[in-house]
Amino acid sequence: MASSAIPDPSADPKTAKLWDMIREIDIAMMTTLDGGHLRARPMWCLQDKFDGALYFFTRASAHKVEEVRQDSHIGLAYAKPNSQDYVSVSGRGRLVQDKALVKELWKEPMRTWFPKGTDDPDIAVLAVDVELAEYWDSPSSTMVHLYGYAKAALTGEPPHPGDNEKLDFRGRA
Repeated sequence: MASSAIPDPSADPKTAKLWDMIREIDIAMMTTLDGGHLRARPMWCLQDKFDGALYFFTRASAHKVEEVRQDSHIGLAYAKPNSQDYVSVSGRGRLVQDKALVKELWKEPMRTWFPKGTDDPDIAVLAVDVELAEYWDSPSSTMVHLYGYAKAALTGEPPHPGDNEKLDFRGRA
């Protein structure tokens, strides 16, 4: 996995919160640039830990791989509306053709897209080295929403429940 300088989530509360919010979200919307146009597609999230990169299976021959070769900027969007958790991640993508990593990340449901499993000659990993992230965590209870509505109606000001944090992983050593 990545040898990035991302802090250990157990040692950094903001990184831990970021990881807690995205680790149970199975699908991220991945956005790349295709000839100057943004393209987004759903991608299945793979790893069980955060080491500074986020990993997704792809076919080495997929068009998105060519997009990443042309411009490595990638945006990832995670959403869990039931709990009001939203995360935006930006980073640099790179293709990893390492059978050991493929086997480490493999989960049987991936066979839907890769019927030959880890032996598929076209299977690869698209790693996104995280540079920036932002999360929004809002309480989702009815009482919190009623309070917010009442506050807005009485004061003309919107409530600010929950957390919003920006994290910058660039240049960490």
